[in-house]
Amino acid sequence: MDLPLEIIMIKSVTIVLCVASSLALGACSTPRGNRMLGDSAVGAGGGALLGAVAGFNPLVGAAVGAGAGAAVGAATH
Repeated sequence: MDLPLEIIMIKSVTIVLCVASSLALGACSTPRGNRMLGDSAVGAGGGALLGAVAGFNPLVGAAVGAGAGAAVGAATH
């Protein structure tokens, strides 16, 4: 199934913007608990968005993103 170039570009730009905003907002909290919570929220939002754009279940993307965000937040303290 070939997708039109416009759809591919929209999905690509959405993914790049999501990753960039996640990286920019991921380091906003300083205490360890706040950082884990903040990073899990950013990860959940990014995972849901990427899951929806990629054609997967957004809830699964949110769960995976929240887990990854919490792990990164805990590891970077």
